[in-house]
Amino acid sequence: MDYYDLMPHQATTLACLTLALATLPGCASLAPSTADPAVAATSAAAPASATRAAPSPEPPPPAQSALTARLMYELLVGEISFDMDDPQQGAAYLLDAARRTGDESLYKRATEMAIQSRAGPAALETVRAWREAHPRSLEAIRYELQVLLALGRVADTATPMRALLEALPAPDKINFITALPALYQRVTNKAEALQAVDNALADALKNPDLAPAAWTTIGRMRLQQGDRTGALVAATLGLNAGAGSEWPALLALQLFSGTDETQAEPLIKRYLSGADAKPEVQVGYVRALLDRGRRTDARAQAGTLVQRWPQYPDGWLLQGLLDADDRQDAPAETALKRYLDLLANPNAQAAGDDRMAGRNQAYLTLARIAQRRNDDAGAQQWLDRIDAPEQLLAAQVERANMLARQGRIDEAVQAIAAVPEHDADDARLKLVAQAQLLRDNGRADQAWRLLGDALKQSPDDDALLYAAAMTAEKSGRLDDMERLLRRVIKLKPDSAQAYNALGYSMADRGVRLPEARTLIEKAVQLSPDDAYIQDSLGWVEFRLGRLGQAQRTLQAAFDKHPDPEIAAHLGEVLWALGERDAALSIWREGLRLEPSNETLTKTLERLRVKP
Repeated sequence: MDYYDLMPHQATTLACLTLALATLPGCASLAPSTADPAVAATSAAAPASATRAAPSPEPPPPAQSALTARLMYELLVGEISFDMDDPQQGAAYLLDAARRTGDESLYKRATEMAIQSRAGPAALETVRAWREAHPRSLEAIRYELQVLLALGRVADTATPMRALLEALPAPDKINFITALPALYQRVTNKAEALQAVDNALADALKNPDLAPAAWTTIGRMRLQQGDRTGALVAATLGLNAGAGSEWPALLALQLFSGTDETQAEPLIKRYLSGADAKPEVQVGYVRALLDRGRRTDARAQAGTLVQRWPQYPDGWLLQGLLDADDRQDAPAETALKRYLDLLANPNAQAAGDDRMAGRNQAYLTLARIAQRRNDDAGAQQWLDRIDAPEQLLAAQVERANMLARQGRIDEAVQAIAAVPEHDADDARLKLVAQAQLLRDNGRADQAWRLLGDALKQSPDDDALLYAAAMTAEKSGRLDDMERLLRRVIKLKPDSAQAYNALGYSMADRGVRLPEARTLIEKAVQLSPDDAYIQDSLGWVEFRLGRLGQAQRTLQAAFDKHPDPEIAAHLGEVLWALGERDAALSIWREGLRLEPSNETLTKTLERLRVKP
């Protein structure tokens, strides 16, 4: 008997019938019986007419049902108690029925009721009775683990954890081991959680097939405690236990991405040098290098990635995005189209990876490349292929930019306004996009009014305040800009962009330079790897007359992220240092990246230079 199969079909009807009979006085006399003369007469009369027909074979006897009257009563009363907000009593009835019948589905239902009753001890008693009756039940062990964690009895979880690991099929063991850090993530006592996991995985650490994953889990548990050194040791031991396992490498990647843990990087490289390395790890390594500002190294790793795994789609996406960001449009287009071709391969889809976001990112980047070639028709074709709701606004902004370049500003603004709103943030994102379009196309005053009206409704919206500050600067309202940025800093003290924008504005105008430097240094502290913030720091150093420091800072920023505005600043510092050829070279690169960049063109005009 399966209790869960019974309940949806039979229980409702049986409950109604039984409850009706139970509540009527003298209900026993209403039940039909063969002792009743009327019933006996009916039963005797039926075969009389049937004797004239040929006898038919006897039907097989019905299968014996496990649903006895007592069991039905306990199930009904238990469910009724549960429905009438007495889950603890309902659980008691179901547990009694489970103990008598041994049916596992009844144990499960009793445990669920006990958990929902928030009676921890009762839930533990119920699930342990389940385990005693079915000691190899995976579900019972999982529920016991859940109940113990809910009760805060973390130390006691080692036993069911070990039992579950032993009972799981071999292919599922590694997935279970690697999921443990998430299971214990909300536990307050991290040391107790680590001790429980250590105890549970003692045998796994001796198993060559499981040791790499087990050491990885222990390392992540140590990381939850803030023990980065212990986590690094675990990653090393995991890689030693199985150089072909990706799990220790992923832990090393987590360490490398989070801090300046330089000792983690050799572990990543060691794994990637192996024949069994997986491309996903190298993708993560490239992204970590980019986050740390090591763009040259990232590009080298991306090149290795597509050479080593030419059939791996995401490598080509990463390569294409890097090329596009560096305005290497021809190789970027080739790489992105290669990515899309690989996605169209049925074998790539069979991997089960959801690459919709990557596909739409490729479409959007290809559209931007087409726009840079003034191929609006080609750009439109790529944009029309974007179907992800979260990318629709970005696609429409690109369409709006094309309209704006044609002088159709009002149509461009309306195109952004027409994008459907899927959540509360969409309206704000649309408004900020409209304001930026107006600001970038000589209508800063209109953008200022638009944002001003929005701020009347949401005066403490930091995104709107920041957009209004940038618009105020563009329209010459410098006092308003400073007021708005200081408001953002008050509302959001960790806003690196607000500190940077305020400090850069002062530095660019050559006013209050010591304060400007303090503000920018605060921004660097909040976002140390941001190339644009480093550009601001280099620029204020230049304004303060520290040319050598300015050159080093700006060169590092440009190496991290080649950008025409950084090129303008770095070139001017080199020009001031008398390194004219180097300055011209940097400016030419900036013009290649973006020929119409306002900061760069104004710098060249002011210095009367034609690279």
